[in-house]
Amino acid sequence: MPRLADTPLSVLDLAPIRQGGSVADTFHESVSLARLTERLGFTRFWLAEHHSIEGIASAATAVLIGHVAGATEQIRVGSGGIMLPNHPPLVVAEQFGTLETLYPGRIDLGLGRAPGSDGPTMAAMRRDPYAGVDDFPQRLAELQGFLDEARPNQRVRAVPGQGTHVPLWLLGSSDFSARLAAREGLPFAFAAQFAPAQLFEALKLYRENFRPSAVLDKPHAMVGLPVIAAESDERAEFLASTARQKFLNLIRGARTLSLPPVEQLDWTPRERAQVQQFLGAAIIGGPETVRDGLEHILEQTGADELMLNTDVFDAADRLASYEIVADVWRS
Repeated sequence: MPRLADTPLSVLDLAPIRQGGSVADTFHESVSLARLTERLGFTRFWLAEHHSIEGIASAATAVLIGHVAGATEQIRVGSGGIMLPNHPPLVVAEQFGTLETLYPGRIDLGLGRAPGSDGPTMAAMRRDPYAGVDDFPQRLAELQGFLDEARPNQRVRAVPGQGTHVPLWLLGSSDFSARLAAREGLPFAFAAQFAPAQLFEALKLYRENFRPSAVLDKPHAMVGLPVIAAESDERAEFLASTARQKFLNLIRGARTLSLPPVEQLDWTPRERAQVQQFLGAAIIGGPETVRDGLEHILEQTGADELMLNTDVFDAADRLASYEIVADVWRS
């Protein structure tokens, strides 16, 4: 039975910087995308924390969330995600408490446990690159304490933040955050937009181990997907070469600006297989192909929401992709 029409769709924006473009262009294009997808009925618009990556402009994630929220009216705006090991929980609570106060009922706080950067970048953030992420559950609990109602004799409070109850999501590409989200009774988002290998295992563990909480009485799973829609399958495949170049360069140890699409990629069979591992969940094609792909992933995963990331070079092609998705979603 078709499920797409009844499933909320959302947007993950990685704030890509195009070859020949600027960071200012990226911010303008993010706002344009948020405004369009708000009109189209998408539920959320999330931005992801990355540092020291030439082609991504969302390092100051909370600042950019505020910029997008201020330029829109209804769509929920949030992080997909904030890398909690990089920040004191108090500071995160203050930032997102401020956002929630400015834009009440519209802010999401998605949390990841990976640092999202290399060793030198972590050192520049005054973080020990060898510290690991084993304290993530403790950091999460501390953050929750700063966003919930103040406890008696609580000496340190997040102001703003305390009592704002900003909705928390746990993000992951493995079973760790799935198990933690289940234990804490929190919604869970799986990052199949770049690491689909453990998607089904993580969702199974999340649902089987879920404990009802004050936040949720049953599991709520969102799946992130790469989606590129165009007027035809051939056109979509051509546009997808931008995303494939990004991952190909990542495999080769180079992080570049978003590159124009090309007719053919110069890669080895091994490199092609590695790129496919990153983009194994991608849905690329014309309207019918995209509709069938979205229905198929919903049937396979039982996802409660889908969050789409469209990585193409030209801003107009990105907007058009989401318009096509909205057409097949509502038809």
